[in-house]
Amino acid sequence: MRYLVSRRLLASLVVAFMACIGTPAAHADTPPPPGANNWNCRPGSLLKPQPRPVILVHGTFENMFDNWGLLSSTLSTLGYCVYALNYGENPYSAGVIYGLDRIENSAAQLAAFVNRVLASTRASKVDIVGHSQGGMMPRYYLKYLGGASKVNHLIGLAPSNHGTDLGGLLTLAGYFPAFQPYADQIRAGGEAVAANICPACVQQLKDSDFLTTLNAGGETLPDVKYTVIATRYDEVVTPYTSAFLAGGSHVRNITLQDECPFDPVEHIFLPHDPVAINLVVNALNPATGIVSPSFYCGGRF
Repeated sequence: MRYLVSRRLLASLVVAFMACIGTPAAHADTPPPPGANNWNCRPGSLLKPQPRPVILVHGTFENMFDNWGLLSSTLSTLGYCVYALNYGENPYSAGVIYGLDRIENSAAQLAAFVNRVLASTRASKVDIVGHSQGGMMPRYYLKYLGGASKVNHLIGLAPSNHGTDLGGLLTLAGYFPAFQPYADQIRAGGEAVAANICPACVQQLKDSDFLTTLNAGGETLPDVKYTVIATRYDEVVTPYTSAFLAGGSHVRNITLQDECPFDPVEHIFLPHDPVAINLVVNALNPATGIVSPSFYCGGRF
């Protein structure tokens, strides 16, 4: 019970914070989440023993600060060099809402960011953790922009690998009051308006040309490890199993409720969920995982 109360409190605080933002207005970019973007960090050192830097990639309508506060600080405390970026800015972003631009453009931004991280840390590869669009978009980077030689592991939290419908995307938009004026326009005008305000939204629709091309010829690449963590209560990527990837032994698909049957976490709060965080930590480096994710089902977070 204590665990459920703590999750509800966290949800209330996040929603209250987003409500305070209001309608987007032009202002500076968001700060990185706690523990992220220390450009002097060196993985493999005595103080930072984890072998590879980790890049956190937020979802649609999100930004790096709001999406990754808890996971970023957790990974930094565990000795990871952690990095995060805002991507997919367009005229509707206003320094708050990202992941709107065409996914090809966002993947190019990710490619440049990975190069910067590798140059700074002197690492040979990175691991990527992405939420929603942020778990799917890196696949374009891996497949078409040379990322497969620079990424060891892609971990997706409820990634939109096989898309959703417009209703699912508007459900997601409902969590972000700052986007509501634009969500109302999309609701009234449908796909044509969505294509102008949020091109990435249209590209994430089920059976879109973008996703059909991305998934053609195999959904994964053999030299990259993939982990997908999904929740049965996902109300955005539906059915939740559409997040999963087809592949061989280098692919692991996880339903969170198999670890914690009574965890009601849904799409938007998955990156803040203790069970999901431990699944990410264990996937990155099983030898230094915190504890079994099922530990938190008793409310001891």
